[in-house]
Amino acid sequence: MSNVMKKVKKTTVGKVHVDALAYTAGDDAALDTVLIEADCIGTAAHVTMLARMPLKPKLFSPAERTRVVKELVKIIGQARKGAFKIRATDQDVHMAVERHLIAQLGDLGKRVHTGRSRNDQVAVDIRLYARDELSDIMEAALALADILVAWAAKHEDLPMVGRTHMQPAMPSSVGLWASAHAEALLEDVSLLTAAYDLTDRSPLGSAAGYGVPLPIDRALTAKLLGFGAMHHNVLHASNTRGKCESIVLSALAQVMITLSRLAQDLMLYTMPEFGYFTLPAEYCTGSSIMPQKKNPDVLELLRARAIRIAADASAAAQITASLPSGYSRDLQETKALLLNGLQATAASIAIMQPIVRRMKANRKALANGFTPEVFATDRALELMADGTPFRDAYRQVKDNLDSLADRDPQQVLALKTHVGAPAGLDLTAMATKIKAEAQAVRKQRQSVQRAVSRLLGVPGPRR
Repeated sequence: MSNVMKKVKKTTVGKVHVDALAYTAGDDAALDTVLIEADCIGTAAHVTMLARMPLKPKLFSPAERTRVVKELVKIIGQARKGAFKIRATDQDVHMAVERHLIAQLGDLGKRVHTGRSRNDQVAVDIRLYARDELSDIMEAALALADILVAWAAKHEDLPMVGRTHMQPAMPSSVGLWASAHAEALLEDVSLLTAAYDLTDRSPLGSAAGYGVPLPIDRALTAKLLGFGAMHHNVLHASNTRGKCESIVLSALAQVMITLSRLAQDLMLYTMPEFGYFTLPAEYCTGSSIMPQKKNPDVLELLRARAIRIAADASAAAQITASLPSGYSRDLQETKALLLNGLQATAASIAIMQPIVRRMKANRKALANGFTPEVFATDRALELMADGTPFRDAYRQVKDNLDSLADRDPQQVLALKTHVGAPAGLDLTAMATKIKAEAQAVRKQRQSVQRAVSRLLGVPGPRR
């Protein structure tokens, strides 16, 4: 036997040289560990549907279907304990689960893949996993928005210099600053909701992208998995791989942009030269050489990860854009981008919650930021309201900035009462909206959990 043939491994889908196996499998064995539960749930729905197909003899009797589902539930239990392993020869989670079912159930396990391809299998796994993760991220983003609104309410009337080009601009408030970031998160949740809705569509039953000559019931599997809809055209269902990942990553990137701008503000405004806010010490790190250092490493890393996720969203889009219709192995690369993006976004929101909740506002430093020129625009507009043409008022104020030295920031802010201005914030309405959005996410999650519980015959995952 040649040396080449000695390095050929037998797999479920044929004999493959170990180098080709390693290259094509990539990091799937590690990445797919988070998809084990989703793969089992998707398989349970597929087997349930196969058992109901109008064939004689039945592909699965009710009792056989129950045996398969019970074994899948066992795999889920093992996976939660870290005891279910994906081997290199499996290549991915799908073959690992099938191998286990064959080992435990014999011929029953060999029938499980009937009418299904790994193409629609990985597509449904990704959607099931992403759907749950997006629910978590939406809840966490709304919780952070709520913390920001509460912080804004606590400091609603506290004056703060508003800046443009990083230079002093106009009187503002801490309440305006904090609630601006909260409103940004609310808009980001709208994007996450849209990404969720597009993810919440079942591709199962599209097989390799061209359907199968069996009376499968795609509407049934969609219902069993708690999907809101299914893709109608089977080729389109296949073509949504990569695009689905790109859409989710794009929404995540917007969340990270909001967090990055908040982090950037905090890094600037906690510098000694500003001192507007103080970060909780336990969320800062030290230096190996400088004993006094309290570095905002968390915020710096968040800023970098925001850029990485935006780049990953672009990468997923570019990988997908170059492909012809039908499945291509290039799409394997979009999976890692998605899984990493979901994890990094969730972690970034989670770490920002205690930082915002526990940071302090420094009234003296905020007051010291007010110099006469900060009041220039407001004074020009006051003169204009008394009848002076604005451009004349502009020049008059510009030539007499020292005359504004005695202005009171709080009195100036009190005049800005229109909607959304420092004295026109409706933080109660914002808090009410956050609560309603969070309730909608929980309701959606509970609907999915009920569907999965019915399918498996055991309580579904409660995240």
